[in-house]
Amino acid sequence: MEQIKIGVIGCGSIAKHRHLPEYHLNGRAEIMAVCDIVEERAMDMAALYHAEAYTSYEDLLENPEIDAVSVCTPNYLHAPISIAALKAGKHVLCEKPMAVSVEEAESMIEAARKYGKKLMIGHNQRFVPSHQKARAFIASGEAGKVYSFRTAFGHGGPEGWSADGKDSWFFRKSEAFIGAMGDLGVHKADLIRYLLGEEITQAGAFVEASSKENSDVDDTAVCILKTESGVIGTLAASWSYVSKEDNSTIIYAENAILRLEDDPVNSLVIQYKNGETLKYELGGIQTNEEGKQTQSHVISTFIDSIAEDKEPPVSGEEGLKSLRVVLAALESGQSGKIVRLP
Repeated sequence: MEQIKIGVIGCGSIAKHRHLPEYHLNGRAEIMAVCDIVEERAMDMAALYHAEAYTSYEDLLENPEIDAVSVCTPNYLHAPISIAALKAGKHVLCEKPMAVSVEEAESMIEAARKYGKKLMIGHNQRFVPSHQKARAFIASGEAGKVYSFRTAFGHGGPEGWSADGKDSWFFRKSEAFIGAMGDLGVHKADLIRYLLGEEITQAGAFVEASSKENSDVDDTAVCILKTESGVIGTLAASWSYVSKEDNSTIIYAENAILRLEDDPVNSLVIQYKNGETLKYELGGIQTNEEGKQTQSHVISTFIDSIAEDKEPPVSGEEGLKSLRVVLAALESGQSGKIVRLP
């Protein structure tokens, strides 16, 4: 079987801890090139994976042997680099949020269509076992009508995770565009869409910058969301959870309450109306905590979609729908009004 030749653009933490190790472990992929504007970072990763080091993504994209790239850069570069890569004939796996505007995201989708290449967005929450099992349970009808939800994603902030610590691009609006809502909130917007199998139609939010110094982006947000069938719920995204990460989701339905990643041992707990409780120990969710790295299944899914010539499950269109929720929440935070999504 011919291996898919990979280039990774951006050698920060997400590339170092997720993309590169997972490509390395994938039998269908070969890491051919890495790129970072910080030459030392590129050289270190190149040495580790026996790849070629670049400091210019344009130069990397000119390499005709590369079949596909991961875009692991600051948010404002996601669209321009992805579009350039698609134009250069490479398949693209882009980190989230896929872009900083609807227009940019639409341009990425159009480029993938025009040049006949795969575009996948790195929404890893869809591949968490508890989330997949809960989605199937809801889709089967066993939960009955879903009434509401609450979902949260919070930790102490990018300074504990980003390659640049407190000097990270995550804190600069010119590079990140949005803070905790782009880093964490977009994951949960995507997850709720995935779990319920329907679209968010209205969003309201309070979005604050209250916990971080030397930052001009949001760090704490609470959103109220409503779906097309009338399911209502809250989404919290924050960099101010100082002692322990929260990545939990609770679904309140007619016949049961589903608790996802809410218990330290049982990743899915189903509490039935009749008092019966089912507990599933399905393995932990991906986390930034040291020593708890797990397979995200994003890389393997991307590689499979190329090798088997099928549409990636988190396509550009899916990424855009989740981005729209976050953009609507930000608009609501600024206007003080409920925002309707198209």
